[in-house]
Amino acid sequence: MSGRQEVTYALDFVPGPRGRKKPKALPSHPRDGEAAGVCVPRIARLIALAIRFEGLVREETVGDYAELARRGQVTRARMTQIMKLLDLAPDIQERILLLPPLKGLNERNLRPLVRQIDWRKQRPMFQKICKL
Repeated sequence: MSGRQEVTYALDFVPGPRGRKKPKALPSHPRDGEAAGVCVPRIARLIALAIRFEGLVREETVGDYAELARRGQVTRARMTQIMKLLDLAPDIQERILLLPPLKGLNERNLRPLVRQIDWRKQRPMFQKICKL
C-alpha cells in the first residue's frame, strides 16, 4: 500500500441556538415497583438492593460481594457500605422501606447506626435522625 488515498466527507452545518442547551425532558415512565407519581426514597432502594444482593450470595448465584461489586461497577468499599445497611434493626429497615421520603435520611447519615451493633441503641439514634 504505497498509494495515497483521499477521503471526502460531506458535512452540513446548521446554525442553532447559542448558549447552553437545555437538557431534554426524560420520559415520565414509573420505575419498576413504583406507582405513577410516587417517589421511592433512595435509601429505601439501597436497602432493597442490599436484601436482594444478600439473597443472590446465599443462593450462590454469585460467588461473593466482590463479584457483585465488579458486576455493578462499584468499588468493594461502596458495596460494603450498601451491605452494612442490613446491620440495622429489622424494624428500622422496615420503617425506612415504608416511610415517605424524609429530609436528611440517607445512607451517609445512617453510617453511625450501622456501626452500633446493639439494636436497642440504634433505635433512639434513628429517632434523632428522623426528627432532624
